[in-house]
Formats: sequence, C-alpha cells, structure tokens
Amino acid sequence: MIIPATVPPLPKAVDRNRNLPLSAAFLWLKQGWHDLWIKPIYSLLYGLGITVISMALIAMLFSLEWDAILFPALAGFLIMAPALAIGLYEKSRCIAENEPITFKDMLFPRTKVTSHILFVGAVLFSLVMLWIRSAVMIYALYLGWQPFLGLDSIIPLLFTTPLGWGLLVAGSAVGALFAGFGFAISAFSIPMLLEEKPDAFTAMGLSISLVWNNLGVMLVWGAIVLGLTLLGMLTGLLGLIIIYPLLGHATWHAYQAIKD
Repeated sequence: MIIPATVPPLPKAVDRNRNLPLSAAFLWLKQGWHDLWIKPIYSLLYGLGITVISMALIAMLFSLEWDAILFPALAGFLIMAPALAIGLYEKSRCIAENEPITFKDMLFPRTKVTSHILFVGAVLFSLVMLWIRSAVMIYALYLGWQPFLGLDSIIPLLFTTPLGWGLLVAGSAVGALFAGFGFAISAFSIPMLLEEKPDAFTAMGLSISLVWNNLGVMLVWGAIVLGLTLLGMLTGLLGLIIIYPLLGHATWHAYQAIKD
C-alpha cells in the first residue's frame, strides 16, 4: 500500500478585489500631493533628476541621428517610469511610518531585495527595447525600408494621410498592449518589494492580480497617469519636475489602498 506524501495546506487565499470606487484614484492623487510638499525639495530634486536624464537621452537620440525612435522612446518612458520612482515610494513609506526622511535614502533605499528590484527593472527595460523594435517594424510595414522621413515630414503624414492614420492606429494599438502589460507588472511590484520583500516573480504576479481584480479604478488611475505624463511632455518635459514625483507618491498610496 502506497501512502501519499503529506502535502502542506495552501495559505489562505487573499481577497484581491477591494471594490474601490472609481473616485479613489483622485484620492491617491491628493495623498501624493500631500507627500510631495513634505520636505518638497527632495521630491522636486528627484523630479528634476528624472527630467534632466530624459532630456539628455533625447539629445543623445538626435546627436546619433536616432530620432526615428523618439516617439517609441517617449512611450517607453511610461513603461520604465514606475521602476525609476522607487525613491519616491521610499519617501512616502517613511512619511507613513513616521521615519526620518533623507535624500540619500531616497536615492539608495534601505532594502534587502535590491537584486529583485533590479530584476523587475531589467524586465521593464527589455519590454521597452522590444516595443521600440516592434515600432520600427510597424514603420517599415507601412512606409517600407527607407530612411526616417524626419519629424517635420512624419507628423503631417501621420495626421493628414490615410497611410499615416493606419500607421498611427497600428502603432497605438501595439503600443497600448506593451504599455498595458508593463503597467500591470510594475504598478505595484516595486512598492511591494520595497515593503514586503517577496521575490521579483511573486511581486510581478501579484501586481498583475491586483490590477486585474481592481480593473475599474486602475483604468481610471492609468488614464490619470497617462494624461499627466503627456502634459509633462508637452511642456518640453519641464512639467515632469512636479508631475513625476506627484505620480510616484500617489502610486505608493494606490498600492496601500489596493493591498489593505
């Protein structure tokens, strides 16, 4: 007679559907605004750093004549942004825990799972590279293998010709898939690693689960993030000095609301 091995009981399932109202997304924004103005110089310096780095990367694209990937690269910023906001999450965590806040801790958060955070960042970076490659292929499918037309020519083509409309729709649809997946795996995984210290795969899986089970409010939150980020870009990136830390702090409160 074969005696089956004893299987340990599974942990009690966690209810990941919080039934939050759609208006909760605006509350997170309000809470993020509150955190921003506690020792605001730290958050604004953080936002300034992200803005300067972004401007430098755009300048590099033009200097290397890689302006063909400018729009995909700007879209890729939305994918990478959550991973770069870890210092803002740390500041909001310190505020909630009544711990002292230092700019050094924002730049180098006190966590024992740095390798897991870096892994999530590497996954997001790979996703951005895959998206840029896909965008180049979509461009070639519509316009052929020819040199980039230049921003002065491509913008009128996109908005005034049927060919451009097709390219715009196809690129936006594929880009939305990449952005949606990136948003799902990164919305809560970095804050989760900072606070609870699971492994990277668990954090990304739980982030997807939390987003999916709270889809309504997360769609509203995603729209807010997209709208404010586009606003920041339309100001020549200068608006990101305030918008980026605001969204970073608000994301921490979104995570706290969803997980509790």
